[in-house]
Amino acid sequence: MGKRANGEGTVYRRNDGRWVASISLDNGKRKSIYCKTQREAIREAQRANQAKEQGMLSVRADETLGAFLTSWLQDTAKPNLRPRTYIRYRELMELHVLPTLGSVKLHKVSPQQLQKLYNKKLEEGYAPQTVKHIHRVLRDALRWNLVVRNVCDAVDAPRVPKQEMRALSGEQAQQFLAAANDDPLEALYVLALTTGMREGELLGLKWEDVDFAHKTVQVRRTISRIPREGFKVAEPKTPKSRRSIHLTDLALESLKRHRVRQREARLSVGPLWDEQGWIFCNAVGHPIEVTNMIKRSFRPLLVKAGVPQITFHCLRHSTASLLLSLGIHPKIVQELLGHSQITLTLDTYSHVLPSLQGEALDRLGALLTTAESPVAVKVAVKADEVQGA
Repeated sequence: MGKRANGEGTVYRRNDGRWVASISLDNGKRKSIYCKTQREAIREAQRANQAKEQGMLSVRADETLGAFLTSWLQDTAKPNLRPRTYIRYRELMELHVLPTLGSVKLHKVSPQQLQKLYNKKLEEGYAPQTVKHIHRVLRDALRWNLVVRNVCDAVDAPRVPKQEMRALSGEQAQQFLAAANDDPLEALYVLALTTGMREGELLGLKWEDVDFAHKTVQVRRTISRIPREGFKVAEPKTPKSRRSIHLTDLALESLKRHRVRQREARLSVGPLWDEQGWIFCNAVGHPIEVTNMIKRSFRPLLVKAGVPQITFHCLRHSTASLLLSLGIHPKIVQELLGHSQITLTLDTYSHVLPSLQGEALDRLGALLTTAESPVAVKVAVKADEVQGA
């Protein structure tokens, strides 16, 4: 067993390189949580001990998996997750796990039972990505449970085939913006392609977020519709997502025209207008219904432009792909997109990198074979010798 981290009596590093967060249980045993980094292990130890002190973790021998998951979803997941993420977690557990394994005693859930569940879901036609999400939620939930071993660690999630991100080429992006010219949501599409912002970030923009003098927009919030709850405003996805983005002249001009249209719309409806400050809103100033926007505006514009039927999120991928193809450093693209780590940017857009690699090496070769370089002189002398022979 490896050395414990200084000042962290419950965190240590194993000989295989993994970090372990270990906490004592009420029954005298210990619970171990395996992590990739020391920071993650310290965080997990703190979270588990805090949950234990708050009575959110159970050690009852008769508790079922269903009772534990129901409690975990309400007491732990809901307060700590974004609303849409929580709803997705709840749906995965209620639709796929609880009907099959909900009555099984928590400490008796076996790897074989989980593997059988995953296989069944794949046979029923669910995508590997969906089954992998089920596995991830179960694993995260059981990390909070005071049992000695997380059964999910003994089961492999289904392998998910890597899908290449769909993106518009430069020419297709131009065609799309030409089709969107004078559309009521033209500014939305211009911002999407020139900033790489997420759908919820774009629709969550308010006029107070735009600084026309300094040509910037601040990403401060996201907005989404939650079933049976209405529109919910939340913090950006990650700390890196809260960011300032430079606006191109194209984006600034489209926003100015959009503001004029919005003022005209406000005057036309009179007292029906409910001013809430949204840049992109419906006919009375309320947030936009995404499904209506996609159906009535976005998809028809794709048809009009004669470009592939992509999703709205693919506009974000288009921005990143186009910037990388222009030779922009991935670090800048990462900051623009609000990715938490540059590895996420590189992994997501790896399909763009091979062409960039070829261009980069060609430029390196040109640098090393300039007329003044010894390599170039040697090559030229060799060529002369061949001709003389």
